[in-house]
Amino acid sequence: MSKVNTGKYSNFWERNRKSGGYLLRKTGLEWGISICRFVMLFGLCFLILQPIFNKISVSFMSEDDLYNPIVVSIPQNFTTDNYKLAAGIMKYSQGLLNTFTISLTIALVQIAVCTLVGYGFARFKFPFKNFWFACVILVILIPPQTISSSLYLNFRFFDIFGLFKLITGSAVNMRGSVLPYYLLSITCMGLKNGLYIYMIRQFFRNIPKELEEAAYVDGCGTLKTFFRIMLPDAKPILTSCFLFAFVWQWTDGFYSGMFLGTTQLLSTSLTQVVDNLGVYIGRELGVAQGTQVSQALANCILSTGVLMIIVPLIILYLFAQKGFVESLSSSGIKM
Repeated sequence: MSKVNTGKYSNFWERNRKSGGYLLRKTGLEWGISICRFVMLFGLCFLILQPIFNKISVSFMSEDDLYNPIVVSIPQNFTTDNYKLAAGIMKYSQGLLNTFTISLTIALVQIAVCTLVGYGFARFKFPFKNFWFACVILVILIPPQTISSSLYLNFRFFDIFGLFKLITGSAVNMRGSVLPYYLLSITCMGLKNGLYIYMIRQFFRNIPKELEEAAYVDGCGTLKTFFRIMLPDAKPILTSCFLFAFVWQWTDGFYSGMFLGTTQLLSTSLTQVVDNLGVYIGRELGVAQGTQVSQALANCILSTGVLMIIVPLIILYLFAQKGFVESLSSSGIKM
């Protein structure tokens, strides 16, 4: 083995001598770039994963471990009571079911509508096309908080050309139900809808028009061409947009808090964990007015609740990672 290595290295130095030292400089540069790339990737992964690992560690600590200066990352008194406590406060089972149902249906509605709109922007000409696409860009750029007052008043006193007020004598209060959420999604004004339209439009623009022309020659109409030819080719970008829509909807607190009212969702329940912690513990102990809890325990339960929210998303990604990565790579090549 040593003879083989000696011959290998002697061959390298011989080639380097014949190249005037170029081979050594090239090899050294490649090794240097690889080391720098490794250090940068390791640092980025550490910055992203370290807070999650820290929350996982804290979630299994008892209250004594939180104040123990010896305990840093590994719990000394391992416990799962924090998860039971967080699940009770958040009403986790009901919140998980409601969040999954709303996130799934909203994501499907958003992708269906945004696909039609994005395809229309990519393939058809219609009056004020550039103006309407500029409005799509504004939907991306302008944060929804700037129109929160308008959204609130619009759905608090909902009316269509004054018809409801004419028939019933008053406008309709649609707050506290999921219906305003679906109306916003159907009209492409839901969460991140402008971004989905832009991504889908860019994807369809890069598909050769000859595919559609060949379908038209074979007798396909516009809708049949879209569903039979264009839509199957758009699976990569639709997969990306659906996962984005589902994840953003899962963790949304702005639209959920504004429209859904008392509907039990994980994102809205998490914001109330710290406030309800003392009351919940007091109820378990039989104290009517609740009990005082330490800040460390409150942060611990909050970290545990965060983990319980993101675990379903991690599971979803584990099942969908192949299609998600393929969709991103395919989209990157075409865009």
